[in-house]
Amino acid sequence: MTFAEKMQAVRKQLFLSQEAMAKELGVSFATVNRWEKGKCEPSYKAQKAFNDLCEKNNIDITSLTNN
Repeated sequence: MTFAEKMQAVRKQLFLSQEAMAKELGVSFATVNRWEKGKCEPSYKAQKAFNDLCEKNNIDITSLTNN
């Protein structure tokens, strides 16, 4: 599963819009949009923020599937 797929799956699981997800991660809406479309990859800092958000919400990103 690519980061783009993980991002979208987690965002949908949390019932967040791209704008709300961006706010949670401290980035812009356009950044989340580019990540979800696979146009670019997040920095280490952004990946850490994403992982921390998943941990805070008890989401195991290693067990996410393409469903």
